[in-house]
Amino acid sequence: MSRKQPRHDKQFKLDTIKYVQEHPDLTKEECCKNLGISTSTLARWETQYKESDGDMPYRGSGNYASDEQKEIARLRRELRDAQDALDVLKKAISILGND
Repeated sequence: MSRKQPRHDKQFKLDTIKYVQEHPDLTKEECCKNLGISTSTLARWETQYKESDGDMPYRGSGNYASDEQKEIARLRRELRDAQDALDVLKKAISILGND
C-alpha cells in the first residue's frame, strides 16, 4: 500500500515560511517537527519563496510546465473519456442489434 503525499496549499506554504522567520530561537528541524513537514520540503519552499521575490508559486496538482500543457492534458483526458463512452455504446448497439 503506497502512502500518498499530503498536498499543501499556497497559504500553508507562506505561513510556514513566516513561522520559521518569526521563530529564530527554534532550529529549522524543530520548526519542521512542529508543522509536520520534512526539512527537505521546507528547504524547497524557502528556495521557491526566494526565487519568486517573496511569493510562493502554486500550480495545484500535476507537474505541467505551462498552462498550455495543462490544457492539453485536460483535453486528452476528455477525448479518452468520450472514446470510452463511444466504445460502450457501440458494444450495446451490437448486443441489442443481434436480438
